[in-house]
Amino acid sequence: MIKVLYEDNHIIAVYKPAGVLTQGDRSGEPCLMDDAKNYLKEKYKKPGNVFLGLVHRLDKPVSGIVLFGKTSKGASRLSEQFRNHTIQKTYHAIVVGRPKEEKGSIKEKVNKISFFAEGFTNKTDEELLAEIKKATKTRTAELEYEVVKKNEKYSLLRILPKTGRFHQIRIQMASMGCPILGDSKYSNQRPLPDQSIGLAATAIKFKSATDNKDINLEIPLPENWKKYLSTG
Repeated sequence: MIKVLYEDNHIIAVYKPAGVLTQGDRSGEPCLMDDAKNYLKEKYKKPGNVFLGLVHRLDKPVSGIVLFGKTSKGASRLSEQFRNHTIQKTYHAIVVGRPKEEKGSIKEKVNKISFFAEGFTNKTDEELLAEIKKATKTRTAELEYEVVKKNEKYSLLRILPKTGRFHQIRIQMASMGCPILGDSKYSNQRPLPDQSIGLAATAIKFKSATDNKDINLEIPLPENWKKYLSTG
């Protein structure tokens, strides 16, 4: 059953579990977009195809809040806010190790680094970090982070991305030397048992499509994170 976090005449926000695709691909796996369409079709007894505008995505192993446009107007207004960087997104991440600074910002050139998908499983974190730094860098990626909690092995970070580059948070955390827990694509870690990684889109602030009202949504951290953040 899909979990609806917010809905009005033009916009719907739903929770994406880790391991679920935002949008369908050639694999034919179930996806959040189809689930949302089915929800709208059943709720409003809509015949035929249901319109749903895709305005952003979360990676398959990432959980969190996803917005869709229920109408072309809703999709257009959301897309405009994403383009203008007026939508404020908050992520939380469990990273391996501890950043040198308790809070800070990272601004650097990054590329859509696709070669990490294979051939790097036997490399150490140091070797992977060297490969990241050698990668072609073409677009500026910027985020701010703050350490919320830490123990001997892991740190919980609150992250505010200022740009929306491909795999930006995952790449920049690895580049900082603190890869995201379970992210086998950008470090030599094994995936977590449920195929998730320690990254979640936990809050989003946007404006409604018609009356320009501020909408603030927030969800709790994933339940399975507690065991990694224990200080006992």
